[in-house]
Amino acid sequence: MVIRTCLLFVLAAVTEIGGAWLVWQGLREQRGLLWMAAGVVVLGIYGFVAALQPDANFGRVLAAYGGVFVASSLLWGVVADGFRPDRWDITGAVICLVGVVVIMLGPGRVASTTAPSQGNETPKSASTHGTP
Repeated sequence: MVIRTCLLFVLAAVTEIGGAWLVWQGLREQRGLLWMAAGVVVLGIYGFVAALQPDANFGRVLAAYGGVFVASSLLWGVVADGFRPDRWDITGAVICLVGVVVIMLGPGRVASTTAPSQGNETPKSASTHGTP
């Protein structure tokens, strides 16, 4: 489960950052409408990739993915644009990745593939209405 989650986070990062980069290239670097259109398609694929996560809690998945996005964006900049992150960029990315681990691997979270819990369910045996 953890390996699948990590692979999907990497694929989500490639599609989201790659799609945004293509739009950026088309618009800001005047590469044209085909680049922008390709970016829009790739960004659409990202939405499907995010939905494949085994955890049923949308908010948790997207919050954790945010940390992966931050670190991956810096890495994309290094590879695609020759960006050189400084120690503050790297420190921030590490903090974000620690957040990913805390969010996704907290107690009872690894196998959370059921419907999201709202945290306000009362067990039937603990009813306060006096009926069994």
